[in-house]
Amino acid sequence: MGSELVSQIGTEALMTTLVVSAPLLCIALVVGLTVSILQAVTQIQEATLTFVPKVLALMAGLYLFSDWMLERLLGFTHGVIQMIPQVIR
Repeated sequence: MGSELVSQIGTEALMTTLVVSAPLLCIALVVGLTVSILQAVTQIQEATLTFVPKVLALMAGLYLFSDWMLERLLGFTHGVIQMIPQVIR
């Protein structure tokens, strides 16, 4: 197994992780920023106020993006499994 193949698999794994996690991270960022702005405007500094909207938004995002995320992860896994004969050589 050459270092090029290992590097390729590692790069693809990192890119897949980044692409799959990006929608949920963006949702958490937008909701957190929105709640923080509302807290600053209303001067309500309750720590638990940021937690509940983020959890609800992430659950909704996971529901919306779960099929797409699963397809991306299965595609990566399928590609890695197909590379097994190349790795064995």
